[in-house]
Amino acid sequence: MRVERANCTVESGPKAAEPRRLGRQADWLRWVKGPADRSPWTRGRVLATLAVLTAGLLAFHSAVPNAVGHLGSLLETFLPWLGLTVALLLVPALVRRSAIAMVALLLPSAVWAHLFGGRLVAGDRGAHDIVAVQHNVSDENTDPTGTAAALIEDAPDFVALEELTSSALPVYERALAGDYPFHAVVGTVGIWSRHPLSDVRPVDVRPEGIPEDWNRGMRSTARTPWGDIAVYVVHLPSVRIGIRGFGAGPRDESAGLLGDAIAAENLDKVVLLGDLNSTVDDRGLAPVTSRMDSAGRNFAFSWPAAFPLARIDHVMTRSATLTDVRTLPATGSDHLPIAASIGLGR
Repeated sequence: MRVERANCTVESGPKAAEPRRLGRQADWLRWVKGPADRSPWTRGRVLATLAVLTAGLLAFHSAVPNAVGHLGSLLETFLPWLGLTVALLLVPALVRRSAIAMVALLLPSAVWAHLFGGRLVAGDRGAHDIVAVQHNVSDENTDPTGTAAALIEDAPDFVALEELTSSALPVYERALAGDYPFHAVVGTVGIWSRHPLSDVRPVDVRPEGIPEDWNRGMRSTARTPWGDIAVYVVHLPSVRIGIRGFGAGPRDESAGLLGDAIAAENLDKVVLLGDLNSTVDDRGLAPVTSRMDSAGRNFAFSWPAAFPLARIDHVMTRSATLTDVRTLPATGSDHLPIAASIGLGR
């Protein structure tokens, strides 16, 4: 038996790199072809469709009907969070190596950036004349003294509180009296002010069917160096999610009554502070937001305090400029306090 030695030739230089180039090309071809040799422009069509639907919901959320379960209001309450859908769809799009899905995801990304991108840009408070703080202190708050101290740390001009109980009210009055010589309380809402208050009266925002002792709206006139300001403090009815959908009917009715009161207000400058149990994107607040400036560069989500998902606590103005809206550190409440800088003009 004869054994012959095979000739082995080792080459160097450009030809040696050719297998590596071929290997990279093969990887690219595998990415392009993907499973079952399908094109990246045909894979992931379901993902692409979901991306387009997400963009449609963001851009045309007002077209979602409220007739059944207030679905439109529910969507609008958490509308900014719809942007998470982009991230959720991006992962399977990359796994599937779907070019069509990734291109389609540019559409909801662009719509979200148009609607909410400006709120991610940091900005300063700008020129302002007064600062107002709004807080639902919670009727289960076990530390009203600490809560009051936290709210006045930045020396605001107005402090508006909701869910005041008969037991906690004297505590807030004692804690705030030194810095805020003027205050007024109607039912479970109140205002503490550095400026004199007059013409204090209830504002009827009670929906039909709620007992008459339900008093959660008030109005006063604050006499400031920039003129008289009508200051409203309101706590609209809560909403619930149940088997019948988003239970926002009483809140919407109450918002309509509040909108009517603001429309009838004789003073030009108005500041509204309150827990409105709704976001500025929710059509349920349209009777109010259509008459007031609710702008703010930050999302300032205020509820729930443990993991804020929505800003349902608000400072709004008429014939005045909101230069900044922000949250304050947590207190003993299930809401975060909201602070706003306001320009009143000269």
